[in-house]
Amino acid sequence: MMPVEQNFGYKQELKRALSIRDLVVYGMIFMVPIAPFGVFGYVYEDARGMVPLAYLIGMVAMFFTAMSYWSMSRAFPVAGSVYAYAQRGIHEVVGFFSGWLILLDYILVPALLYIVSAAALQPMVPGVPAWAWLTGFIAVNTLINLFGVEFTAKANRYILVAEGIILAVFIVLGLVALYSGDHPTGLTLAPLYNPEKFSLSVVVGAVSIAVLSFLGFDGISTLSEESRDGVDSVGKASLVALLVVGALFILQTWIAVDLARGMSFSNNDVAFYETAARAGGNTLKYATMWATALSWGIANALVAQAAISRILYAMGRDRKLPHVLAKVHPKYQTPYVSTLLVAAVSLAVGLAFASHIDSLSRIVNFGALSGFLVLHLSVINHYMIRQRSRRWVLHLVFPLIGLLIIGYVLWQMDWQAKAIGLAWLGLGIAYYLVSTRVLKREVQLEL
Repeated sequence: MMPVEQNFGYKQELKRALSIRDLVVYGMIFMVPIAPFGVFGYVYEDARGMVPLAYLIGMVAMFFTAMSYWSMSRAFPVAGSVYAYAQRGIHEVVGFFSGWLILLDYILVPALLYIVSAAALQPMVPGVPAWAWLTGFIAVNTLINLFGVEFTAKANRYILVAEGIILAVFIVLGLVALYSGDHPTGLTLAPLYNPEKFSLSVVVGAVSIAVLSFLGFDGISTLSEESRDGVDSVGKASLVALLVVGALFILQTWIAVDLARGMSFSNNDVAFYETAARAGGNTLKYATMWATALSWGIANALVAQAAISRILYAMGRDRKLPHVLAKVHPKYQTPYVSTLLVAAVSLAVGLAFASHIDSLSRIVNFGALSGFLVLHLSVINHYMIRQRSRRWVLHLVFPLIGLLIIGYVLWQMDWQAKAIGLAWLGLGIAYYLVSTRVLKREVQLEL
């Protein structure tokens, strides 16, 4: 494969050290195989109990998005994710605004992860304040990310194994309780479809929270310049990670909903843990709490911080954001200024939204889903319009389906999240106009 700098005018500064397996693990860690543990209560409430259906719709939407990522990563194997793809697939201005929108996702999601972790730990260690958990998680993750992606990849493998063990225990004990407990009912179809409560708009509204769990697969594309296995590695890893974790989401929430039949929860933050107690008592309850805290607060936040730092690096390199964000550590070959900035923002946002998990989730998802809309348009424009591609299914049908599903989810999203998202977009317009009209900054790409 031709070096990135020969194709796109960039010097290869980031170290190419990641295999496809590393990328799959990275994506699975980012999505968190036990992600529903932390938001189960909110999705359960909004979907009227049809949680696995919400995750199934989310996985279908993300499948088409993963295919679009695969297409664009083949054409442009550079760091920057949606920003880089829209910039080259449509236009420089569109690239900036897609990058700006996806920033709303990536720059806020680490804070959201820390909040969920603190909420899981609060019932067990009430004497430790939330700010202490936030500071501790941020400090650990920042140090690991500064040491480089190889170190991060090794840590991810161990964390993923631990998550898998906890999830396996819950699935086994949950099924045992459903089929041989005091009141065995087995798995029912109600969690997937309950005609008495079903409403497409209601379930899709719940998808606006559930889809948060899938966002990690797109983070794989931010490591394009650190992958060593060719232009298809990002696409393959994204699809594998999405399908495997999506199946796990559906299975565990199906079991949890049937276990929770007739229950009333203390609050949405602890809904899953109280459900787990029905299958394995307090031992499983506390095990799932600790698993959520460590997987969200360390593993997921670790890769989230790595992903946003790469996007800031790419936009700083193109001088769409301050160029200092493109500084690379001379020893560890990591974008250390961007990494430290993400740590500071995560602390501030985490303290501000400490008791608003659902609101912050929707805001994060607004940024991600808006960026995905532009991604699908980039595939159509680059392949069908520019290159006159004959691969109609991959380059037209798939992105159109993804466009329609994601557009509908955005339409059904909470109005406050849409208002904040549009305000963020307005701020981006102001920033762009000042940069281009007042400061006269222009980006020249050697394509």
